[in-house]
Amino acid sequence: MSAASLTSGDEIARRFLARLRPGPGGWIAAGLTVVLVAVAAGASALLLLLTGGSPSASAAAIWTGSLADATGWTTTLLNTAPLLLVAVGACICASAGTFNIGQEGQVLIGGLAGAWVGLRLAVPGPMLVVVVLIAAAVGGGAWAALSALMLRFRGVNVPVSTLLMTFLAIQLVTFAVSTPWLQESAQGSSGIADAASNPLPANARLAGFGQYPSVQLNAGLFIALVAAVGVALVLTRSRWGFRVRMLGLNPLTAQHTGVRVAALGGFTLALSGAFAGLAGGLLLVSPVGTNRLQAGLSDNFGWDGLLVALVARNRPLVAIPVSLVFAVLRAGGDFLSATGVPYYLVDVVKALLVLAFVAPPVLVDLFRRRRGATPQAAPAVSVVPTKVKASV
Repeated sequence: MSAASLTSGDEIARRFLARLRPGPGGWIAAGLTVVLVAVAAGASALLLLLTGGSPSASAAAIWTGSLADATGWTTTLLNTAPLLLVAVGACICASAGTFNIGQEGQVLIGGLAGAWVGLRLAVPGPMLVVVVLIAAAVGGGAWAALSALMLRFRGVNVPVSTLLMTFLAIQLVTFAVSTPWLQESAQGSSGIADAASNPLPANARLAGFGQYPSVQLNAGLFIALVAAVGVALVLTRSRWGFRVRMLGLNPLTAQHTGVRVAALGGFTLALSGAFAGLAGGLLLVSPVGTNRLQAGLSDNFGWDGLLVALVARNRPLVAIPVSLVFAVLRAGGDFLSATGVPYYLVDVVKALLVLAFVAPPVLVDLFRRRRGATPQAAPAVSVVPTKVKASV
């Protein structure tokens, strides 16, 4: 091996370690995160004790329902895919400086669009799954684009409009599954129709890999992983990604460099909604689901996916392990609620974890700004005029 190759290898290693090295205040933020996570775990245990539960038994129940066996792993990975897709979309939007909090409604609209296409179009073979997922992404993106149009033409705040559009989406889907609009499912023996659409055809079920008792991997997980890696590369390695990040850091500078601020911001908002709609399509064609559109299809995946993006600090690759952690809490929480522990305690635990991961950088930044604002002694300035000093 030549000396040049050794030198290049050392240079690559040095650059890699430089990327891993925390920035200013990084070690303080990391240590504070560890402390706050421990505090969150202690507070969760205290809440369980106050409600009559056992922290150790609850932790064992979460482990049993999520990671203890093949069934738990299958459920956890099935929950990971939609969480990761929603989080990736939120990362794109946040990188452009836009805060989309309407993912829950966009997931529902994606499911609505996918169900309508799947029930109305006679597409042979597995192509129906592709058409359903594309329709779901288009539906979620179009729903988010309405908020971009409201900002452009009426000046409506994006977080407010996306949040309010979520409630409208819930009412719209509830209406759709309660009328013949989406081929209302047949009435049962009680004579009351179910509030759900007819099931999608058999060829609209997403493929899976593996069979019980082994771990079953769903194709949606691979779609989500490819999306996370692709978005991370686009945001960090492409000209378009550079413009998006510049727009998020300084819109005025981006405008002066030729970036069409309104168009790019609206497009990233629509793209965020498209990823959320795709997550709704995955929930609709899930290999273990009912393949029906229901008002509860989203099941808080939109809200939890947004939390994943917040904890990951809008980095798609970091969102992969974070979404797995939230999927563990979802899968284990369902098993935990079956033991009599209220499910809302799982939501409290998730909220505490979000605060534990989000708060440290903010606190470090506030501390540094406060220190920087401390008045310092001004340097001594000579009062002798320049010409006089020169003459002397």
